[in-house]
Amino acid sequence: QVQLVESGGGSVQAGGSLRLSCAASGYTYSRFSMAWFRQAPGKAREGVAAIDSDGSSNYRDSVKGRFTVSRDSAKNILYLQMNSLKAEDSAMYYCAGGENARLRCSRTYCYSWGYNTWGEGTQVTVSS
Repeated sequence: QVQLVESGGGSVQAGGSLRLSCAASGYTYSRFSMAWFRQAPGKAREGVAAIDSDGSSNYRDSVKGRFTVSRDSAKNILYLQMNSLKAEDSAMYYCAGGENARLRCSRTYCYSWGYNTWGEGTQVTVSS
């Protein structure tokens, strides 16, 4: 059974840092595109960052230069290092994976397809 479990969320002040982790089990992790999404109360879920099986990464414009997505294929763990956090980064963060999935972002929006496995999320709260 495929399973994704996020951890590492918490409450920080603006300007602080957090590292989210997503432990994957039950499938050949290295073949999958993995991504982080987030959803704030009253807002639609949005793609944040993704890393494909070849190691290429994509980010939504608002987090470029502050967030870094990485993966440890030996340990089946996906990470999201978040620096210089802002209040608008506050949301529930979800890890997602899919064998033929992609997240692609322009300067104004991100679109995604194929992420068919999701974790339950970890809360990030940034106070200003």
